[in-house]
Amino acid sequence: MKAWYLLYCKPRGEARAVHNLTLQEIETYLPTIGEERKVKGQVKVKRIPLFPGYLFIYFDPQITSVARIHSTRGVGRIVGCKELMTTVDDSIIHSIKMREHKLLSELLPEYKAEGAESDGLHDSDIEFTQGEKIRFTEGPFAELEGIFEEKNGDKRCHVLFEIMGQQKRVSVPKKSIKPI
Repeated sequence: MKAWYLLYCKPRGEARAVHNLTLQEIETYLPTIGEERKVKGQVKVKRIPLFPGYLFIYFDPQITSVARIHSTRGVGRIVGCKELMTTVDDSIIHSIKMREHKLLSELLPEYKAEGAESDGLHDSDIEFTQGEKIRFTEGPFAELEGIFEEKNGDKRCHVLFEIMGQQKRVSVPKKSIKPI
């Protein structure tokens, strides 16, 4: 029976894995997030993977060989692939897709309205300490909680949060979190 599975990719191999899996007619989903970057004095929005190094695949292990997927270029391994493979619930995938769509539809018009002069930061003066509990206020993780790990430049930071029973580290805009 077809189901969603979490796939670990080789370093910076998400796009290659998606391409090669698509050629094998395996449905893939690589959640992305918009990241604002200043290029030649202009603010550009670039889409980057929401979970760097991971993507979701939808297939039936009874029909498509797991070994075939593992041998695909760009693919590391299926997460939780032991005797009984760990599936990802459809509602989780749907929720991520909805939040991703909402974020991208909000980010791009907002960016055009504000122009290159404004970066949209309102709480940039808030300083977080390592280990402090935070809540995401916007973006695909809105209303989820995590733990502040460290700053990543002036406008971004690394946050730890739990997904699928594992603690993951993500880089997010500092404006998208608040202390609890």
